[in-house]
Amino acid sequence: MHKSALISYAHLPRAHHDRHVLTSTVDVFGAAHWLLAERAPQPGDVRPFDALVVSVHPSGDVERTELSAVRARWPHLDRLPDGGFVVAASRARQYEDANQVQVFDALGRETSSFFVGDAIEHLLVDETGHIWVGHFDENPIGIRRWSASGWLAWTSDGAAIPGLFDCYALNVSGTVAWACPYTDFPLVEIRPNRPNRPVRVRANRVRGAHAVAVHGGRVAFYGGYGEERDRLVHAELTQTSVEPTDTGLLTLPDGSAPGRRRLVGRGSRIYVQAEPFTAWGVFDLNS
Repeated sequence: MHKSALISYAHLPRAHHDRHVLTSTVDVFGAAHWLLAERAPQPGDVRPFDALVVSVHPSGDVERTELSAVRARWPHLDRLPDGGFVVAASRARQYEDANQVQVFDALGRETSSFFVGDAIEHLLVDETGHIWVGHFDENPIGIRRWSASGWLAWTSDGAAIPGLFDCYALNVSGTVAWACPYTDFPLVEIRPNRPNRPVRVRANRVRGAHAVAVHGGRVAFYGGYGEERDRLVHAELTQTSVEPTDTGLLTLPDGSAPGRRRLVGRGSRIYVQAEPFTAWGVFDLNS
């Protein structure tokens, strides 16, 4: 089985390695962001705390944004097109409904907060500033698209997506989302701005992928169960299905297995961040 190596993409500056990485992501425009705290979350401590976002842009420029009174201990993070940030608690049980998602302006001040539902698996902002949320199976409510003010702009309810109990993979690029949900693992194309047919579902035999990349008529699935954890499957799209063409492995730039990792899907790209979560690598289906 052949191997494909990630390309080194972005690194957290060494000056910030003494801080605890709460989470990290790559936004829709290609900038990498780290949400940092002075120390790791402590059990039972629900007091708000100040945090630092360190952003590394594709140009290499580094930006720092202080966020005041962050509430989520195990958060999701993404950037809004206006320079602000969204921070959301993956589990909502210990937060009042209105406090699960916090929206901060470009100066790090909270401007709004709202509730999107427990058990967040993925949170990704699109280029218009809408927030896509996919949930895992402890709250199987599917996939939703929210405005930055907390208005529900689109929901998978009634979209006839088979077996949507856990949003294993979610890719958001432009205003389009692609998902691969458990249990049936169809490849779901969501175009909310297309009024006549916003959702297209393609049958898919690739099981258990946790990230997906799409470019033109091609798709790549990353991840799987057990020994297929580092599997990379290439496939072609038909009108109704996904047809695998090649299977290999995806490794870190040095050829080693990623181990514990974070994954972000953006269009033709899958970004991978391995422990200790200070560097992002990228696989690009379009390269």
